[in-house]
Amino acid sequence: MKIADRRSQPTQAHLPPDAEVWASADPLEQQMERVSRLGKQLFGVAECVVLLNDGLLDSPQVQAASPAATFCASLPLPAESIFVPDAKLDRVLSRHLFVNGAPHIRFYAAYPIRNQQNELLGSVNLLGFTPRTFSESEKILLADLAALMERELQFKSVNAVQLELQKKNKSLRRKSLIDPLLGTWNRGAIMRILTIEAIRCDKQDVPLSIIVVDLDHFKKINDTHGHPAGDSVLVKVASRLRSCIRPQEALGRYGGEEFLVVLPGADNKTAMAVAERMRNAVASQSEVIGNAQLQLTISAGIASTVIFPTATTEELISRADVALYAAKDAGRNRVMEAVPEAA
Repeated sequence: MKIADRRSQPTQAHLPPDAEVWASADPLEQQMERVSRLGKQLFGVAECVVLLNDGLLDSPQVQAASPAATFCASLPLPAESIFVPDAKLDRVLSRHLFVNGAPHIRFYAAYPIRNQQNELLGSVNLLGFTPRTFSESEKILLADLAALMERELQFKSVNAVQLELQKKNKSLRRKSLIDPLLGTWNRGAIMRILTIEAIRCDKQDVPLSIIVVDLDHFKKINDTHGHPAGDSVLVKVASRLRSCIRPQEALGRYGGEEFLVVLPGADNKTAMAVAERMRNAVASQSEVIGNAQLQLTISAGIASTVIFPTATTEELISRADVALYAAKDAGRNRVMEAVPEAA
């Protein structure tokens, strides 16, 4: 594998996401536009406006501020079908501003839209600028048009329930991949990420490096100050380690106090620099537990496909582990790189 600039390859983000954003066209609005177009064509009216309880949505040809749309929105939602052949002769509508003045609405018909519980959700409205009668067959067609909207609203309700279930399932899957204490990837997740990145880096012919990090003297912290204090220390160490990597790199809890860092696109020199940055981040600030002040340190071992181009992921981890223990044997609080055995 050839060495590449780690800033250019690859760009997959591996930090646990807090949220995901989904963007798509609203099928309900699309259906309302279809109903508006169908209404105008079927009945030969000037406008077909669809109203819902939560506001006005209409076809692209009828803007929300248009007189026709404003006229429909100014009227109560009809509890039953309404057919007004001539608005000028209607006791209520004859007093409306848009009937007496521009745009001089004369014909008005409306059919309610209801849900499965028979609750009033909105209406389909037809408007014309000349008086007209409405036949029985046309009344049935208008009811059918309203039924199309009712069905779409039912679909939307079902889809909303399904989407909520999908979000909950995705959240559960995400939780199953994250260490509940540290908020990093857990062992299973970080191993899967390592496998995926190894395949990707091999295909792109870029290096892959890993770092195995171990918190020095962690057992002593637990034995002296108790496991809750040890957990608190681990959380703070994990936070400092995470601050040293980029989004496309991954940090996971590999064991009790041991971490695995996956650096796709990074050569051995870059990995050494990242590991040193981590070591400094942990050692630069002491931690206070009760009345005691602890100077935390880590030891780290790195392994890279630059040095071991044919190594499997298991072999890389094994090499990094050997380097880690060499760092501990050399006095801890240091980083060592895995190198081939002397012939």
